[in-house]
Amino acid sequence: MSTPEAPTELSDLVDRKSLRKSVVAGSIGVLVHWFDWAVYAYMAATIAVIFFPESDRTAGLLATFAVFAVSFLVRPIGAIIFGRLGDRLGRKQTLSIVILAMAVSTLVLGLLPGYATIGILAPILLIATRVVQGLAAGGEFGSAAAFLGEFSPAKRRGFGVSWLEFGSLLGFLLASFAVFLLNQAFTPEQITDGAWRIPFLITVPLGFIGLYIRRKIEDTPEFEALQKLETVSHAPVKEVFTRNRRQFIQTCGMEIFMNVTFYVVLVYLLTYQETTVGFDPSRAALLSTLASALGLIIVPLAGIASDRVGRKPVLYTAAIALTVLSIPLFLLMQMGTGWSAFVSTLGLALILAIILGTHAVTVVELFPTRTRQTGLSIAYAVTAALFAGTAPYLLTWLIDRTGDELVPGYFLAVVGVIGIVTVVSIPETRGVRLIKEQDLETSTVELPPELHQR
Repeated sequence: MSTPEAPTELSDLVDRKSLRKSVVAGSIGVLVHWFDWAVYAYMAATIAVIFFPESDRTAGLLATFAVFAVSFLVRPIGAIIFGRLGDRLGRKQTLSIVILAMAVSTLVLGLLPGYATIGILAPILLIATRVVQGLAAGGEFGSAAAFLGEFSPAKRRGFGVSWLEFGSLLGFLLASFAVFLLNQAFTPEQITDGAWRIPFLITVPLGFIGLYIRRKIEDTPEFEALQKLETVSHAPVKEVFTRNRRQFIQTCGMEIFMNVTFYVVLVYLLTYQETTVGFDPSRAALLSTLASALGLIIVPLAGIASDRVGRKPVLYTAAIALTVLSIPLFLLMQMGTGWSAFVSTLGLALILAIILGTHAVTVVELFPTRTRQTGLSIAYAVTAALFAGTAPYLLTWLIDRTGDELVPGYFLAVVGVIGIVTVVSIPETRGVRLIKEQDLETSTVELPPELHQR
């Protein structure tokens, strides 16, 4: 009887039950993060009234958004902290710490007294909760992407990792639905008096359920292999910038491509359609909801497509479409009719969904296991803080200065070019081994058959 061929990837040894559990464990934290993030954004005006002095409502609203910005600014710090922990102690440990930090900070926010009760302590404590949220968010993407990538079978890795962004879109949708129900069930006065706490507090049980799931899972096969081979990196941050600089720059390009498109289409577009195009707020909100719903369908399909034809063809499709179609779609949107609004919004959402379904698995496959979580975390957090978080403000300023309402179209076209250049620079990664030569070169332990390079 012939000896069976060794698996091409350690994750091929994972049983289906463990694989399903890993998908839930990897995506639930992203869902919790984006639910909390969206609820805070949707309720900014109410939070401004509660946590800041009522003498100047505009100043209070600006302060609320400033607190919102703080969570972006601390993300790179969280990325360094949790990326390093993940590459030294394991994906399971950071996944658990990150979701616990999210759940506790959200619980504190939901219970905080307002300015009328404790004065200046209210905004100080609000800032503290958002700082903790920002630090945790800095570690969530890298932890979850590395975890899902290392648990997914090589032939279905694109599909497996795509569930990370499925979780983010579902968090957006659930947040908009929760705020909609809140406004239907309570009067504005009742919301200000205390009902505003409900969306934050209902996140907490989900966070602790996620913690329970994450504590019950095993660490990834690749990281456990590094532990057995005694090749876990002791200085992953330094190693990223000395040995994996090229992969880091490529990942930054990929995350600029994804992050900026994400924030323009799912965050800024709502405001643009109301203030610039003149859509009714309810129509703009409906279009945003439809965009997220379309994403829930397309993201896994894009992951599947990348498993079948490769990461680069799928990413090229999205990058070229963004470059060529952004300006025409914004021109179409400015017609102001129902059909033009629908086609233009869903056209942008379709391009975004293709990017979301493919970007994470691609960057996961670029890095060696030793530095994967650190490299992903820092690249994602830095690009989100510098480019994505500032995009809505920059676009608003540019339209005001130039008077050109097509500025967002030009902006996305440039982002599409960045996407094309990035995709040109990367190798095709579909099906590559996640344990790379860099992971094995310092090992003093005899390699098992499945780790021998072929």
